[in-house]
Amino acid sequence: MQLITHLRVSIVGLLLLGLPMTGRTAAARRPDPAAQSAVEQYVHDVAALGRAPDYHGVWLQAESGVLAEHQGTVPLPAASLTKVATTLAALQTWGPTHRFVTLVDATGPIQNGVLWGDLVVQGGSDPLFVMEDALALRKALQELGLKRVTGKLIISGPFFMNFSMSTTQSAKLLKEVLSPTPKARSRKRQRSTTPSESAALSIAGPVELVSFCPPTQMSLVRHRSLPVSTILKRMNVYSNNPMANMFTVALGGPMAMVQQAARAAGLSAAHLQLSNGSGLGPENQLSAQTVCALFAAIHRLVTPAKLTVADVFPVAGLDRGTIRRRNLPFYTIVKTGSLRQVATLAGVILTRTHGPVWFALLNQGENLWGFRTQQDALLQHLIAQWGAAEPPPAAFIPTHSEPDSARNDILVRTKAHGG
Repeated sequence: MQLITHLRVSIVGLLLLGLPMTGRTAAARRPDPAAQSAVEQYVHDVAALGRAPDYHGVWLQAESGVLAEHQGTVPLPAASLTKVATTLAALQTWGPTHRFVTLVDATGPIQNGVLWGDLVVQGGSDPLFVMEDALALRKALQELGLKRVTGKLIISGPFFMNFSMSTTQSAKLLKEVLSPTPKARSRKRQRSTTPSESAALSIAGPVELVSFCPPTQMSLVRHRSLPVSTILKRMNVYSNNPMANMFTVALGGPMAMVQQAARAAGLSAAHLQLSNGSGLGPENQLSAQTVCALFAAIHRLVTPAKLTVADVFPVAGLDRGTIRRRNLPFYTIVKTGSLRQVATLAGVILTRTHGPVWFALLNQGENLWGFRTQQDALLQHLIAQWGAAEPPPAAFIPTHSEPDSARNDILVRTKAHGG
């Protein structure tokens, strides 16, 4: 069974890469005439919106082979489809269940609620550390009895907050939450009479950013992020550029991200012409074929963890974000992309005739909503032609995990006693 599964994955990988096949598989690579006709009409329609056919790329790929394409192997501006590569690289590097850890330590003892020393926060590259996380962190520190810090708030390592790539700004915001000014505390007390809500820490010293964590005496709190798969889903639903760039920084930069994504998809890194992880800028280019290969690789990678691509990308009819105004077929799993003169869409439609069909549509020109309308119309036409898979295959249904609210572990241990 393992050998059969390996061979099946290998064949699908070869098909997605567009490599020459022979015999029965080669016959399966013949285009679907109806799909090819629909693609040709689609290209004619989007070209009429302002730019010639060479400015548009299309790829439709089923497990059995390529169904239709136009300029499918030509690199074109991908916009936020770049985040598909970032998503794959993140999953390849950490796995879907990994959590980023932010540690809070103390450089001195705590006596009667007073920390005689500095409060040290060691950032762990969490791309989704937001206000709610900072408030929960403050509550955890209060639960261990901390009321006042005589020293500074020291930030060490990659720490981001509220989608800011600036460590300085993130550190300043964190201090405002942990140790609000008297004026801010007064406003808070006016809004709430609950002691636990109105209470706050007092940090006497300023914020200090350091490259290396100073010697600490006590480990106070370990904050765990949401799982990587959940963070990626949030990033892709809203096409959050700062989060994508934070992932890229944590991966070691754009070049390292590209190498990881290419390796996971079985591609040469030359297929991924990317200068960042978000897709901002027309210099980020992918072919429609490459985008489909990246998507299919994500599907293979998350399956062993009992997750699906719907756990990391928005689903039409279930999610909102960038697809809230789209007319996509129900249960289409997608990633959108937009620049000033670029509109892209890719993902998978679940059909009765061909099973899951991976697709990528890359368009250039000024009429972005015109392109989006044509993209949606093409997918609706294909679903009408092939029929929708009803119910959707289990391998493409998002999992429903319980809300993960308790993510702060109170440690309060000294280095001398280990633990």
